[in-house]
Amino acid sequence: MLDRLARALRTDHPDRPAVLRHTRTGAVRPLIRRGDLADLADGYAAALHARGLGPGTTLGVAVRPGPRALAVMLAAHRLGLRIAVLDPTSGPDVLTARLALARPDLVLADAAAQAVAGWAGPFARRADLALPRLTTLGPVATLGRRLPGCAPRLRPAGAAPPTTAGPGPDGSRGDAVIVFTSGTTARPRAVVHTREGLAAGLRTVADLVAPRAGTVVLGGTFFVLVPALAAGAAVVLPARSPVALARQLARLAPADTYLTPPQLRAALAAGARCTGRVWTGSAPADAGLLRRVKESGAHQAWSVYALTELFPAAAVEEAEKSAREGDGDLVGAPLPGVRARLADDGELLLTGPGARHRYLGEEPETWVRTGDRAALDPDGRIVLAGRLKDMVLRRAENIYPGLYEPALHVPGVELAVLVGVPAEDGDERLVALVQPTPGADPRRLRTALRGPLDRMGSARPDAVLFGTVPLSGRSRKPDRTAASAHCAEELNR
Repeated sequence: MLDRLARALRTDHPDRPAVLRHTRTGAVRPLIRRGDLADLADGYAAALHARGLGPGTTLGVAVRPGPRALAVMLAAHRLGLRIAVLDPTSGPDVLTARLALARPDLVLADAAAQAVAGWAGPFARRADLALPRLTTLGPVATLGRRLPGCAPRLRPAGAAPPTTAGPGPDGSRGDAVIVFTSGTTARPRAVVHTREGLAAGLRTVADLVAPRAGTVVLGGTFFVLVPALAAGAAVVLPARSPVALARQLARLAPADTYLTPPQLRAALAAGARCTGRVWTGSAPADAGLLRRVKESGAHQAWSVYALTELFPAAAVEEAEKSAREGDGDLVGAPLPGVRARLADDGELLLTGPGARHRYLGEEPETWVRTGDRAALDPDGRIVLAGRLKDMVLRRAENIYPGLYEPALHVPGVELAVLVGVPAEDGDERLVALVQPTPGADPRRLRTALRGPLDRMGSARPDAVLFGTVPLSGRSRKPDRTAASAHCAEELNR
């Protein structure tokens, strides 16, 4: 699909906008046109080629989503590079450990990433700007506008070199991208996708969503930009402010919208009206949230189940999700090509053409261990019952929060999690942390929760607290460790 996109940008209406932006007055303006995006990708390919980067070399990228990031991806694809995705907010120790594992030959970072991570000084030294010594972590260059203290710019060069993609001399087997996940600073862990696996994931998204030429799509991730632009749609990047995001939705009336559950909740709280189809994932999205999206005007509201190791794996529309009765969280049937089975301990295992090839530094594996406890219903649909590592052991009973959390999402509940809080006797207390929707009446909410709490039986929480559920990571998922600490503090007051 990346090859298809590269061709389409030049041959399919190159004068049309590729990425749109909102001005301060609310007007919509082209950020870059399709032909200009193709030229930018060629220019970056020439510049990277001139630096000696080719098949088998690694390019670290810490750039915000947008045209430049996409152009770099297209350039890397053309040259056969593999990209290591770097998070500038991960902290210096984690960042250093990840760089040491990936060992990029060059790091590209925009000025904002360098400022956020405090990279300007350390990377300037590594790039020989301030000190004569180079570390083994490699040099850095600034992508886009350069601010004082940042590394030198990578300027687009002349004619792009011929395509040199393919397996590298180091036996990389056509690695395309490295994405860091779990692990520690001592042993960071990174997912490796090959070119074939990445292409399979993009095809799955394109087949699922089927973006249409001439429409507007709201979303900013790589898996949104590529299929949408390849189909001839224009993409607008979501605003960060919920109020501005609500204005975007009202002005653009996008055919397809991709937002995380926290983004959706914040936009709806700001009065957003949705249109067309809305897609959400990267964090749990219960049926209540999907219903609110459709009540706000969307024709369809989809929850997508995906992992860093396999994107996407399953999807379900609100009507199907709401129609199901019983415990657990229905995330849908495996998408075409994806296979699912359960391990002896109930963990969900997945595989398919889009699955990761391996973890960096480890041997390839066929099946992806999701870390999710699940069941497969008679129709083969996946029903999640919580994270294995989130299990709470109370009075010698294993309690899986994901099995019961969906029942807590009654009207007036924005988000709810069940966490374990250490007790003085070495056991754990089960606590429900409930985040009300803005303006909800706490007394009525407690009344509405009585029924679901009574139905939990032996898994009924020892305490129910109202407050904000902490979120973490780029996908803004509930941070159970922080939630447990918050609940412990509240209970000990």
